Amino acid sequence: MTVQKVLPQLLLLSVFLLAGLNSAVASTADYAKKYDPSRDAVKDLHTAVEIAKKENKFVLLIVGGEWCGWCRRISAFIVENKKVAKAMNDTFEIVKINYSEENKNEAFLSQFPKIKGVPHFFVMDKQGRLVISKNTGILEEGKSYSEKKMLIFANFFQDKLQQFQATQKAD
Repeated sequence: MTVQKVLPQLLLLSVFLLAGLNSAVASTADYAKKYDPSRDAVKDLHTAVEIAKKENKFVLLIVGGEWCGWCRRISAFIVENKKVAKAMNDTFEIVKINYSEENKNEAFLSQFPKIKGVPHFFVMDKQGRLVISKNTGILEEGKSYSEKKMLIFANFFQDKLQQFQATQKAD
């Protein structure tokens, strides 16, 4: 067979393989992609806690909505800033909890301290217990977010994970 005959087949195979990889990755973290009023927040939290247990992470609930400019901005910042993305993904299993006119998730959010605005962070340990409730305004800088502040936030929790692991090994 010549290269001209094999190349189209290889390209087609590559497209199918990449599509399969992308869908596999997407299915494991759909709850982190966008604020979706149709998602089941209880189920998403349960799934995230199970993953956090296996991967030794905290769970980060980001409450917000697609209608909210700052919510979209924090999402983009976490994804686009490579240092922040790595720190956040190494430390947290991230779940977006929708808060919008379509679904305010009032029953789900009633188990947490009342929030004054969105986006808002709830950090939970790998047993699903609330560790901290934090308005994300403290992470802002100008019309965006501060890389330095976001890294401090993620590293604080990463240090806690490492301290916990050290005490487990000592016992």
